[in-house]
Amino acid sequence: MARIDTPAPARRDPAPPRRHNRPEAEKRREVSVLSGFAHVGLAIWAIIIIAPLLWMFLASFKSNTEMYLGNPFSLPSKINLDSYVRAWNQAHVGRYFLNSVFVVTLSTAGTMLMGSMAAYVLARYKFVGNRVIYYLFVSGLAFPVFLALVPLFLIVNNMGLLNTFTGLILVYIAYSLPFTVFFLAAFFKSLPNSVAEAAVMDGASHTRLFFQVMMPMARPALVSITIFNIIGQWNQYLLPVALMQGEGAENKWVLTQGIANISVQAGYEADWAAMFAAVTLSILPMIIMYGFFQRQIQAGLTAGAVK
Repeated sequence: MARIDTPAPARRDPAPPRRHNRPEAEKRREVSVLSGFAHVGLAIWAIIIIAPLLWMFLASFKSNTEMYLGNPFSLPSKINLDSYVRAWNQAHVGRYFLNSVFVVTLSTAGTMLMGSMAAYVLARYKFVGNRVIYYLFVSGLAFPVFLALVPLFLIVNNMGLLNTFTGLILVYIAYSLPFTVFFLAAFFKSLPNSVAEAAVMDGASHTRLFFQVMMPMARPALVSITIFNIIGQWNQYLLPVALMQGEGAENKWVLTQGIANISVQAGYEADWAAMFAAVTLSILPMIIMYGFFQRQIQAGLTAGAVK
């Protein structure tokens, strides 16, 4: 008989191991739990920060009698703006406020102009001593302000700029330059070279390249660092105390000095409503500005992360 060969059974590959979705589910559960704790922590932190500010704002509409004899945590019985009038006129908060606006405006403008130019050159041009100059700027971040008060006082006094707006503005610029250069240099490095090369091929000079090409491209970072400089210089207290002293210095005080003087001279007859009104006038512009430019600040902080 003829032998009939039967085909061998097809060899089956071993079945791939089953993937269990349990680890992935557990990871998602852990992430959600951590996210929940983070949100709870942020909510508690927000309450800790906002509650005193809200209480201070409401107390600025009360009288001393209402704060002492009534419930200090209750809403004001009526909206009374007399405390703001007393703070603005009698405590001279209006004059201190205008002095702060003048000083911070000029110092921020000078900081951004000099800081952006220095950061651009250090980030985009290679020359001998580039890294040395950059690290000298960055080292200013690690130098505490109070350690420089005596040298600053002597330098400004020798220049004849003690108790002048010019001396205070120059010191504010020097104080803010390290962080400005450190922040903007990293951002300028992330900008594409193709745009700069195209501008140079079209005949753009170095000055025109910086002001008309690179500056608009760095707008998110410039807005962010400008807001940070304004807030930092607006809240500065040690530098004006050290530099704005002498005959007639009270007329040139900035807002932080004026508020501190109000609290010191009040003694046992403190006008707390006017005090809270003065503090509200000092912090309200910064809160409004930060809230208005919040998206620009976040965009500037994250724009250089992805090249």
